[in-house]
Amino acid sequence: MKWRWKIAQAAEIRWWKQYLKKQTPTAYLENKKSYWQGVLNELSISVSPQHAILDAGCGPAGIFIHFPNQRVDAVDPLLEAYAKELPHFDPKKYPKTRFFCAPLENWDAPQKYDFVFCLNAINHVENLEKSLDVIVNAVDKKGTLVISIDAHNHWLMKKIFQALPGDILHPHQYDLQEYQKMLELRNGQLLLTKCLKKGFLFNYYALIVQFS
Repeated sequence: MKWRWKIAQAAEIRWWKQYLKKQTPTAYLENKKSYWQGVLNELSISVSPQHAILDAGCGPAGIFIHFPNQRVDAVDPLLEAYAKELPHFDPKKYPKTRFFCAPLENWDAPQKYDFVFCLNAINHVENLEKSLDVIVNAVDKKGTLVISIDAHNHWLMKKIFQALPGDILHPHQYDLQEYQKMLELRNGQLLLTKCLKKGFLFNYYALIVQFS
């Protein structure tokens, strides 16, 4: 798994550079803020100014950009590469966000959070079980985890993708029920499972979870 993760990390920064090369930072970030607002609306999530927020696996334009005036911690192993190679990511624009350049599975959360967002990130990590432990343990007693994943629709294709790097950006290949089980085994109560985007191989789901 380690070699697949290293390949995925190298491919990730190349993907972002290719994806963003014809998009100006201003236009891209405005569109991304609108996108995050749409996700929150679709999931009926309301975040108050008093809430502490974690953006786990934030990428260069994670949901932290939607909360410029709130207390946010954002963690991602590629933050230094993003800052160096992508003009779209400028940490100085987010003075209330604390950025941590670290793999999620090796990161020690400095506090508990009212909302932990892990959006399109958990299947990018090297160690899935440890990363899930980190984000679950970071959720406050009355807090909420919002996690989104690409989940396989077909058993055979899932097995092929698990055996071969057919999806180079995502070292982990599971179906929806398997991801749900991982959270339930950590005492997670699934409040909502919503399909945000349908595809042939994968559907993109958001799960809202609380923990006892």
